[in-house]
Amino acid sequence: MYRKKDRDNRDTGNTGFPCCSMMTKDMGSNQYDNHAHGLTEHGHRHHHDHRITSLNGIYILAIALNFFYVLIEAGIGLWSNSLGLLSDAGHNLSDVFSLMLAMIAFRLSASHSTKKFTYGFKKSSVLISLLNAIILLVAIGAIVIESVHKFRHPAEVDGAAISWTAGAGIIVNGFTAWLLMKQQKHDINTRGAFLHMAADTLVSAGVVVSGIAISLTGFSVIDPIVSLLIAMVILVSTWKLLAESLRMSIDAVPENIDIDEIRGIMSSGEGVTDIHHLHIWPISTTEIALTAHVVIDDLSRMEEIKENLKHILHEHGISHSTLEIETCPSHCHEHECK
Repeated sequence: MYRKKDRDNRDTGNTGFPCCSMMTKDMGSNQYDNHAHGLTEHGHRHHHDHRITSLNGIYILAIALNFFYVLIEAGIGLWSNSLGLLSDAGHNLSDVFSLMLAMIAFRLSASHSTKKFTYGFKKSSVLISLLNAIILLVAIGAIVIESVHKFRHPAEVDGAAISWTAGAGIIVNGFTAWLLMKQQKHDINTRGAFLHMAADTLVSAGVVVSGIAISLTGFSVIDPIVSLLIAMVILVSTWKLLAESLRMSIDAVPENIDIDEIRGIMSSGEGVTDIHHLHIWPISTTEIALTAHVVIDDLSRMEEIKENLKHILHEHGISHSTLEIETCPSHCHEHECK
């Protein structure tokens, strides 16, 4: 609540500060803006909560399936004295860990603000996506090292045992990748988990092919060749994930946002004469924020123009926007009026 004197000053525009029309009009809009923002966010929050519940169930199922497969693969590896199967079981265990990280990141992206962390722990989801990309690079390095070792020291491979076990891996990893495929378009951590599972499906398919080929030809060298080809395929997708994670971690404009397009759309809005001090950055792997100074031609239409801009930005995937409204005579001194 404002004191009477403050209220009178606000209504008359007599604040004693420069650029008073910009400041007082923006202050006077808070109640309306918060109410409108609440209405917009209510539907978004309902959809977001439903998606969290759905994806959380997918992660739990994926973790359970892959952990169960790791136990079976390790057991067969011990029974058959297969170092290859034991190594692959260790690799798949790291995938279970990556799935757990992705699930934690998705939960953190929905965290609420606190006095110390005004965005909650949303940004930690970006750091986890970076960690997932690094884990994938380590996995690629392990495949390359193992392949080089097999080139130097070829060993006999039990094609039948490996092919059957890898075949089961195709089913488990392929099914998990399919579960994550639709959701990976909306979240970089889910994309990282999807890449883990897709990569493992490729590895398992390569192992099946190499196992059959070795059984038919007896050429053990086929195994490391296929492994290196698979590593190259995984590297291409992982490099893109790593680059995007690094960009997001330093608050770069998200890859799916064209800042010139956003500026053009905002500038072409009815009543808008200029847009400057435009900043766009990721709050988390699923939410994008924007701040901008908006110069308008008529302060009496401020609420209408602001609400229209917020609606347009929300349609373009920007869920948090803070707009500072200005007029040409009272705009900030850091930018010349056109």
